[in-house]
Amino acid sequence: MEPFEIHILGCGSALPTTRHNASAQVVKIGNKQFLFDCGEGTQLQLRRNHIHFSFINHIFISHLHGDHTFGLIGLISTFGLLGRTAPLHIYADEMLEKVMKPQLDFYCKDIKYPIFFHSFNATKHHTMFEDNTVTIEAVPLEHRIPCYGFLVKEKPKRRHLLGDVANFYKIPAYMRQAIKDGADFVSTNGEVIPNSRLTKEADPSRSYAYCSDTRPVKAVCEHLQGVNLLYHEATFAESEKERAKLTYHSTAREAAEIAREAGAQKLVIGHFSSRYDDERPLLDEAREIFPDTVCAYEGMVISI
Repeated sequence: MEPFEIHILGCGSALPTTRHNASAQVVKIGNKQFLFDCGEGTQLQLRRNHIHFSFINHIFISHLHGDHTFGLIGLISTFGLLGRTAPLHIYADEMLEKVMKPQLDFYCKDIKYPIFFHSFNATKHHTMFEDNTVTIEAVPLEHRIPCYGFLVKEKPKRRHLLGDVANFYKIPAYMRQAIKDGADFVSTNGEVIPNSRLTKEADPSRSYAYCSDTRPVKAVCEHLQGVNLLYHEATFAESEKERAKLTYHSTAREAAEIAREAGAQKLVIGHFSSRYDDERPLLDEAREIFPDTVCAYEGMVISI
């Protein structure tokens, strides 16, 4: 089974601290790397975590607050200094391109690679990226400005061909992909060998949801049903619930309630307010509702 990993580069909120960086994380699936949010200091975190810049071709920005975007122009510039030629695709609110254009014209006018901005609708759940193995969907959240969660899903996989059986029936190489896709095999003497004898079940497809700055939104639960891993912001403890409501954030308890209603297998809480020197109270609150909860931290790697 190919690796499916989440690398936490930053899990703090608006004010950087000596304990936490601004929001950013990389999702690795096989040899693909997707960057979600790009707060200040992201490129340093990429180096500290030994993540190769050249494999990042797609960047997804949840919303246009600075703690999720201030690292973007620096990263783009560094890509240029490293001699990048591959296209870079950035998915975000349509305003990002307008905000970035003067910076790109001033700081990055000599870069040798193309940048493509892809905007999407803040009010509609839809697929924004798809290739032969994975889809990435936008899920509307509720924040002070347009904000999106991201759902990363593997596509259904091919069945496993049983090597000994394939060799016994002398199945030619050119037919093996079709059999993995469910086809039967007809031998040279006309015998039909059913697919169920030639293959075994495919590995289950895995999924990951990234829900950054947001009030708790019950409507997203239907889109996240059964997700293997959910990252949900938990900026405040329950004692600051009124402040959370005022600033369109969630408490740790509310994040856990979303995970429970979505039927998530595991919850990671993050986007911690700088007021907390210790996130243990947040973790305890969440675990009262959803026991399989962990706190994010910089350098954390979670495998699905």
